[in-house]
Amino acid sequence: MDYSLFCESLQALLADTPYPLAVLSNAAAFLYQELPDLNWAGFYQADTDPAGGKILSLGPFQGKPACIEIPWGRGVCGTAAARNQTQLVPDVHAFPGHIACDAASASEIVIPLHKQDGSFWGVLDIDSPVTDRFTEEDREGLEAAAKLIAQALQTARER
Repeated sequence: MDYSLFCESLQALLADTPYPLAVLSNAAAFLYQELPDLNWAGFYQADTDPAGGKILSLGPFQGKPACIEIPWGRGVCGTAAARNQTQLVPDVHAFPGHIACDAASASEIVIPLHKQDGSFWGVLDIDSPVTDRFTEEDREGLEAAAKLIAQALQTARER
């Protein structure tokens, strides 16, 4: 896939979007539409549960209904949050503690999103029903896309 063209198109879509929710909604729709072999694409935002524990709460997405809360450090998304690093998982069934929101998911990539000051905002989560769907090229391209999404969120918040 040509991720330079993909990122140009994503950046053009998100440019001058004044609302954070619209940034995330359009980004999820774009990813789901433009990337082949997906069954879920969306966002989880850093949050706290009623007891004050660290969680990720569901944000805009495309695909089947999803888990509303994911504990920090649990599953692929919670691991990406706790480690603050991309998780590329070729086979989710081999990932310890995988949370199966959709039983059809076979592989997953989760990329942390950061605010302009470098602090953790949440994650971009992309699932596929195909084992080994995501490559190192996908990791690099989607990490670049995640930076564009984070920049668009920051710009939207500043309005």
